[in-house]
Amino acid sequence: MTSAIPALSRRLRPLVAAICLGAVSVVMAEPAFARGPEGIADVAEKVIDAVVNISTSQTVEAKGGPLGGDNKSTMPKLPPGSPFEEFFDDFKNRHGGGDKGPDMAPHKTVSLGSGFIIDTAGIVVTNNHVIDGADEINVIMNDGSKFKADLVGVDKKTDLAVLKFAPSKPLTAVKFGDSDKLRLGEWVVAIGNPFSLGGTVTAGIVSAKNRDFASGPYDNYIQTDAAINRGNSGGPLFNLDGEVIGVNTLIISPTGGSIGIGFAVPSKTVAGVVDQLRQFGELRRGWLGVRIQQVTDEIAESLNIKPARGALIAGVDDKGPAKPAGIEPGDVVVKFDGKDIKEPKDLSRIVADTAVGKQVDVVVIRKGEEQTKQVTLGRLDDGDKPVQVANKTPEPAEKPVTQKTLGLDLAGLSKDLRSRYKVKDSVKGVIITNVDENTDAADKRLSPGEVIVEVAQEAVSNAADVKKRVDQFKKDGKKSILLLVANSDGELRFVALSLQ
Repeated sequence: MTSAIPALSRRLRPLVAAICLGAVSVVMAEPAFARGPEGIADVAEKVIDAVVNISTSQTVEAKGGPLGGDNKSTMPKLPPGSPFEEFFDDFKNRHGGGDKGPDMAPHKTVSLGSGFIIDTAGIVVTNNHVIDGADEINVIMNDGSKFKADLVGVDKKTDLAVLKFAPSKPLTAVKFGDSDKLRLGEWVVAIGNPFSLGGTVTAGIVSAKNRDFASGPYDNYIQTDAAINRGNSGGPLFNLDGEVIGVNTLIISPTGGSIGIGFAVPSKTVAGVVDQLRQFGELRRGWLGVRIQQVTDEIAESLNIKPARGALIAGVDDKGPAKPAGIEPGDVVVKFDGKDIKEPKDLSRIVADTAVGKQVDVVVIRKGEEQTKQVTLGRLDDGDKPVQVANKTPEPAEKPVTQKTLGLDLAGLSKDLRSRYKVKDSVKGVIITNVDENTDAADKRLSPGEVIVEVAQEAVSNAADVKKRVDQFKKDGKKSILLLVANSDGELRFVALSLQ
């Protein structure tokens, strides 16, 4: 007992000090929003009936042994007469396996998630991963009533799904707010219905915006410390006006429970996806027909762009909308349809969100000057395409070097070198036959077999052309030089190499 007294005394000291300073000090010592703003309860009461539980079932094939997987690999091998042999034989028999293993009949698995009603006609939004592969989907209301739902459409790229059910009573629906207006530190409310026992409410703040995990081409998450736990996936994130400003999708946690790092797809993205799924049952994203890359400080300096910004066009699809509009490799897109492009991800998202067939103005910087191109967007083929594995470049038997510069051994594209490095006939330029490991070229991952197509946005046909351009840039006091490089298949990228 006595050992607790000093500790208690230490905890009471601040309170005693506050009391000694008078009533004014006591009031100032208590934070104004220690438990959050008063409006949270009003928001929860207003919208909670619109938040539903999503219950799914799926038929799966049994995989073999009693522990899952092949019976021979999951059951231990026991010598005849072992004291444990009788125990495991009994275990197999009780699970219907006998000597042939367990019953291989298919069985159902059940999963739970959350969703929310956006239309009193029975339209529900949730995550795709909540209903992915489901044979049956049910919507369970806050009062426990249950309805069978049909799938309207899904978008795997943003992990969103739209469901529809036939209500037998009036519904509460919620509206989307403008996630672009969210501010860091703003209070938000996460509501889920993970166990079909009624809604659960947690509150927190917006701790970050525009989070990108490279999990998809359109990542742009809202980060919040409002607790998002298992079963809350697909539930809404509200602002204090009761508007949906996000769909809770991801958490980062070593335990599976909330540690204050949760992520929601912003409502601006959700609203556009939902509209298309309701209208078409699928996503119809805009397509520009270009390959893009980051504008690094070195590339910006080489292209005379200050400050570094935009999306660098590394390649143009011959059959894409950008080609007839006059967009070329080396152009830097800084504005698309009136919206500023700060980095490549901005261009990807904005193009995808733009209507197919719309004519838009695209502002590019070419050789230091702004130009405006008019493009009529095509439709992106959003099917998942297999990733091509690059062939390993064979070691050359000899190095027919004609020039050496920037840590690169360069040669003309002879038939022998084309064959050795499997370079397509359509690729023109100067081939790299060796890269010095202790140079900027190696740091930028240039490798033998790649072809330099342009130097400082001028085509080169032999090694002497490359060295001449490099020497001139050094003489002019330039800090770096921009190369357009192709791989053996002709895919292009820009690389800025230091001249110092």
